[in-house]
Amino acid sequence: MRTLLLGTLVLLLSCGQEQSPEIKKWKTQAENVTIIRDDFGVPHIYGKTDADAVFGLLYAQCEDDFNRVEQNYIWATGRLAEVEGEIGLYSDLRARLFMTKEEAIQNYEQSPEWLKELCNAFADGINYYLHTHPEVKPRVISHFEPWMPMYFSEGSIGGDIERISIKKIKAFYESGMELPKMEQLEIQEKEEMAEPQGSNGIAISGDLTESGNALLLINPHTSFYFRGEVHVVSEEGLNAYGAVTWGQFFVYQGFNEKTGWMHTSTYTDVMDEFKETIVQNDGNLFYQYGEELRPVAKTDVVLKYKEGNRMREKTFPMYRTHHGPITHAVDGQWTASAMMWEPVKALEQSYIRTKQNGYDGFRKMMDIRTNSSNNTVYADAEGNIAYFHGNFIPKRDTIYDFTKPVDGSNPKTDWKGLHTVDENILVLNPDNGWIQNCNSTPYTAALENSPQRSDYPKYMSRDQENFRGVHAIDLLTDRSGFTLDNLIELAHDPHLPAFEALIPGLIKAYDTNPNPALKEPIEVLRNWDFRTSETSVGMTLSHYYGTLCYQKAKRPKGLYAMQLVQYWGSESPDEEKLKLFQETVERLNSDFGTWNTPWGEVNRYQRLNEDIRQAFDDAKASIPIGFASGRWGALAAYGARYDNNTKKIYGTRGNSFVAVVEFGDKVKAKTMLAGGQSGDPDSPHFDDQAQRYADMDFKDAAYYKEDVLQRAVSTYKPGEKP
Repeated sequence: MRTLLLGTLVLLLSCGQEQSPEIKKWKTQAENVTIIRDDFGVPHIYGKTDADAVFGLLYAQCEDDFNRVEQNYIWATGRLAEVEGEIGLYSDLRARLFMTKEEAIQNYEQSPEWLKELCNAFADGINYYLHTHPEVKPRVISHFEPWMPMYFSEGSIGGDIERISIKKIKAFYESGMELPKMEQLEIQEKEEMAEPQGSNGIAISGDLTESGNALLLINPHTSFYFRGEVHVVSEEGLNAYGAVTWGQFFVYQGFNEKTGWMHTSTYTDVMDEFKETIVQNDGNLFYQYGEELRPVAKTDVVLKYKEGNRMREKTFPMYRTHHGPITHAVDGQWTASAMMWEPVKALEQSYIRTKQNGYDGFRKMMDIRTNSSNNTVYADAEGNIAYFHGNFIPKRDTIYDFTKPVDGSNPKTDWKGLHTVDENILVLNPDNGWIQNCNSTPYTAALENSPQRSDYPKYMSRDQENFRGVHAIDLLTDRSGFTLDNLIELAHDPHLPAFEALIPGLIKAYDTNPNPALKEPIEVLRNWDFRTSETSVGMTLSHYYGTLCYQKAKRPKGLYAMQLVQYWGSESPDEEKLKLFQETVERLNSDFGTWNTPWGEVNRYQRLNEDIRQAFDDAKASIPIGFASGRWGALAAYGARYDNNTKKIYGTRGNSFVAVVEFGDKVKAKTMLAGGQSGDPDSPHFDDQAQRYADMDFKDAAYYKEDVLQRAVSTYKPGEKP
């Protein structure tokens, strides 16, 4: 009897829950969505409206990796300390300095209706997933809100805000002080040692392709597993395929039937620091601006942080001038950080981009000018190829050096609006037939058809080449007959131009000062062709030697990364070269028993679990990888972090999602993910692409419905079991 009563109670509670208008709304919308998973687990989401498609897209993302969806919003909305403890407080403060929850809600409420519908669908898709998967326990966010995308509107990893130093914020908001110079130098050295961040984008005109159609290489270098591969379709004209950053409702790097877009990190100066002159009067704070004193805006924010099993709170003041929030001190002065922060427009641009069907529409979309942290490499079915260097670029008075903090009290240092897209660096259909950007200077993007440095203000772009750019130019020049397959080969070309610059100088130093203990490894390098592979011992020696140069070799001031390698390969003292090489040999002997170790035994791929930060283990299974760091000019970048307490090197970033696309009467594409689509170790798609990744064995992308159905493994609606 008791069991019967208990069952009746559960049924009544269930029925009561089912009557919730919110749940009814979710169920109704789910009926308008179909998810088809193909043989690699890629979700193809079909919705009646764009909002239906977004609902299904977020539901599918949560199926694949709710952990990363939630993590991105924990970070973006300023709630990291609730998970990580007090160490996360200043990341959270940074997020709130640029936008409070109230401001995010206000931005949402002021959005156009179509964007509100997408934001609603974003929240509803995630919340319906949580409702239908009660076994999933969120760490912090148990209910997602439609204003949350305002915090995460552009698609880049962290976007511009991550360039604002958390350590400087901490130093200022804890004590009103600057970060000590020594600590600033340590941060700078750590940044210089870190694996280069960025991407490769290559567009090739039909004049140079076998088919006569334009080709596009989409090759972001991101943290592994940071983006999933998706295909999202609606009856309102959406049909986009590509990489989506977990938790976002637009395809960030990808293609539709007519256009393709690839973003590379830009080094255009789009952020500035303004040193403010602060005056206190009757207990109130003012800052000088020209002949007037303006009040410093001040609000308080209460941040929660985890301490043991308890949640504590800490209150911070937040200060702001018209230049932006006060983030740190410079030369004893409060300093405001200015950057693009228009979340509504940024979301509009990010979504509108995915629905363009030709260059004219794509070019008009770029007029929104909120894609601040990226360049864009473009190709389309009309045969156009294009390159947009940056998108949001403030106009500034060139008599001031905006690479350093400027005087905020001087109105002449203020931004003077934005440059138009036509004023920005733009390349369209160059005569050489190709465009490349590998986070290098835009002034070599298209050989002799490249933009001219003298035509633009200095702040428009830094003029620095890198070895990836050099490599790409060499591979593209005087070549034709491109296909999808040989574009994949080009994107994985094993030549490493950095070592062509670095190693001959070492060999010359040895020949001048021979050392019998180094003879054999030097002979390996003398006979090496500067190409990486799993079997190459020369690659192992060169990587460790080059890395030691970055760690310990002297650095003349004023040289950027590529110039430093060239200096170490030519002008640095022979004694230093040989000392570092001897240390290299000793390190390899100590770690692996012999310096004579093939690269594939050292350089590995390993994915053990769903953790966002993998704990690697030399004793557990891994596979050899022949790729190399982008630092050395590898287009197929494979970068590692070096705080693993392991002997072997394990990849953590670089080639992640990669696609090659051909635009013609019908679009064709081949794609690759590092590892697999799912973050669940129990899923067959957790690592089903890992060996294919190592072998450069790309899969065909199923874009058209007939191809999707042919490859379909499961078909279902949100809320149903796949």
